[in-house]
Amino acid sequence: MKVRLRSPSRPFGRFLLRRAAQSLLLILLLVVVNFSLIHLAPGDPVHLLAGQSGDEKYFSLIRAEFGLDRSLPTQLWVYLSGVLRGNLGYSLGYQQPVAAVIASRVPATLLLIVSALILSSVAGVLSGVEAARRENSFADRAINTFALVGYSVPSFSIGHLLLIVFSLRLGLFPAQNLSSSNQELAGADYALDVLRHLVLPVATLAIVYLAQIMRLTRTSMLNVLGENFITAARAKGLGERRVLYAHALRNALLPVVTVVGNDFGMLLGGAVFTETVFALPGLGRLMVDALAMRDYPVLMGLFLMSSVGVVAVNFITDLTYSALDPRISYGLPKR
Repeated sequence: MKVRLRSPSRPFGRFLLRRAAQSLLLILLLVVVNFSLIHLAPGDPVHLLAGQSGDEKYFSLIRAEFGLDRSLPTQLWVYLSGVLRGNLGYSLGYQQPVAAVIASRVPATLLLIVSALILSSVAGVLSGVEAARRENSFADRAINTFALVGYSVPSFSIGHLLLIVFSLRLGLFPAQNLSSSNQELAGADYALDVLRHLVLPVATLAIVYLAQIMRLTRTSMLNVLGENFITAARAKGLGERRVLYAHALRNALLPVVTVVGNDFGMLLGGAVFTETVFALPGLGRLMVDALAMRDYPVLMGLFLMSSVGVVAVNFITDLTYSALDPRISYGLPKR
């Protein structure tokens, strides 16, 4: 009798297809919800475009020009059809295609968010491991105190505090913008100038998530360090750092990966306050300006991009689970 072994790649492939389908349906639902909420908000973008002095005939012409005179279901269908073709619409306030408006702001926000995410993740994990290794020591208490304070203070308060102390009082870092507008720089000089402008915004955005990852890593490491396989690894004569980072940390990272994946959406929200405080030309500030102008196409484009980003990061998080711990199943129904 021959026994046929199933290839492990087949369940993984089915898992990818199922998660991809779920992600697409979720994005579609979010597009519909965002469209409905934005159009139900008070305010008329036509009045902001034409001013309050225009007559009703002029308002009607503008509504017809931008398709605002149609019913909401028709506008939704037109918008969804355009999105499927890669057309996000035309900005009412900036008088440009929405894709071009958003693309011009993406680099600043990506630079801010990715830098803050890397800083908070790496520093938080390393600090949490050291706190767990030196439990109840002075270093452990100092790390816990910093984590408690950093997690309790809102990010916009941290931003204003850093701005007052390190920019206005000490003059160590620039207060606003992503680069010096009064200087023509290139190459390494331009990169260093951007780095100086990013120090305070990145620190503002990273502190809250650094504190959260730090505390979670410490708690998870303490639980793992009490397991039998850690005792066995030490009994084999392995060095303490190898036990910590090669054996304990890999098992302790699963809850940390969950937080890092979920924090991406929160980072997008935190970027709105951070870019406003430091006047960065990113997506967060664009969202504030589009809200003030009732620029529906730009707002829907921003919400669509944010939704796709959060869903994609959660998808990557699920894949990271299986890489860190092969015992985790793909969530497929058992036969």
